[in-house]
Amino acid sequence: MRAWRVHSLGDPVDVMTLDEVPEPEPGPGQLKVKVRAAALNFPDILMAQGTYQEKPPLPFTPGLELCGELPDGRRVLGSPSGGPGALAEYALVDEAFAWPVPDGMSDEQAAALYITYQTGYVGLHRRAALQPGEWLLVHAGAGGVGTAAIQLGKAAGAQVIATAGGAAKTTVCRDLGADHVVDYSSEDFVARVKEITGGHGADVVYDPVGGDVFDGSTKCIAFEGRIVVVGFTSGRIPAAKANHLLVKNYSVLGLHWGLYRSKDPGRIAEVHDALCALFADGKIDPVIGQTLPLDQAQTALVALGDRGTVGKVVLVP
Repeated sequence: MRAWRVHSLGDPVDVMTLDEVPEPEPGPGQLKVKVRAAALNFPDILMAQGTYQEKPPLPFTPGLELCGELPDGRRVLGSPSGGPGALAEYALVDEAFAWPVPDGMSDEQAAALYITYQTGYVGLHRRAALQPGEWLLVHAGAGGVGTAAIQLGKAAGAQVIATAGGAAKTTVCRDLGADHVVDYSSEDFVARVKEITGGHGADVVYDPVGGDVFDGSTKCIAFEGRIVVVGFTSGRIPAAKANHLLVKNYSVLGLHWGLYRSKDPGRIAEVHDALCALFADGKIDPVIGQTLPLDQAQTALVALGDRGTVGKVVLVP
């Protein structure tokens, strides 16, 4: 089969090759699936660079989420395990974490549902305890993580403020139902959040960016507000100042969703059921910005790293 493999650490375009490798053989508790669609995530880039918290041994096949087909024709979604990642024609998934694809959902949307929407749901509900009517600030609202958070926030009854750069991306956020959209390329989001909320500030901030964006969020967080740290696509890991947390009475919450697989696996099943119900009710609809053939993985990852994408980028064999 064909599979992308990272042979040394560095930028994906330099260290990945599309190789012919043997098809994986499932072990106990594993299922072999034919990959129908694989969704890209920023950690795919970080893993290739060797800067992610998980460092698989070289060479490895990247790709964290997929929609796959079982030999009997059933479709499942999930993360590859114990073999090649999703950027291959076949992969292995743990039987306990192979989830049925919701009726009416495309392969591309199914590949994009698992990590992004699970992370958003756990982050907003479990970690931040988002309440109806609260102000939710979603950074990078037009990306894969952001589009999911906007939809999940609206489904939870929050008042959603989204940030995005440029007219095209701000339009995406509005079309998804964001109540207010701030163009960070021309506006100061801190001042705008204060203005929009009448000085109250954001009750919950969903931040996949880090860096200066995190720093700015601490300046427009509400009393007893919660900042959910999802990632650091800006490249800079910010430092939370303990004295500032104390004086302003807010919380910074870490969110590494992958830990739930080992620490609280039942949570993943509950959230999958909740997401299926939200999809059936038309309250979430994964945004697929681009679908490309598997052999264009390098091009797709470069665009993702340059923030030149909207929604999720999906590869199909």
